[in-house]
Amino acid sequence: MSSWLYLLIAIVAEVIGTSALKASEGFSKLWPSLVVVGSYGVAFYFLSLALQTIPVGAAYALWSGLGVILITLVAWIVFGQRLDLPALVGMALIVAGVVVMNLFSKAVSH
Repeated sequence: MSSWLYLLIAIVAEVIGTSALKASEGFSKLWPSLVVVGSYGVAFYFLSLALQTIPVGAAYALWSGLGVILITLVAWIVFGQRLDLPALVGMALIVAGVVVMNLFSKAVSH
């Protein structure tokens, strides 16, 4: 399995865990709390596999950028959170930063 696929699994698992964290209401609800713990366990396990070949700077940049976008989509669709213009601009800047780092930076070269 590709390290990039491991990273994608880690990101999706982290987004699931963060979404369940909201639903757990401060760990007062059992099932969402169990989803949080399990998802974060899966996320960090697959991140550790990805980091065997992907530079940590590149992995974390993608983890952060995709995580922000995905959790924002979940917050909008599931929890009804609205986004204003500054939020959208900020997310666009995060995505631009991840793209620039991965395409042009030698610090995160593969």
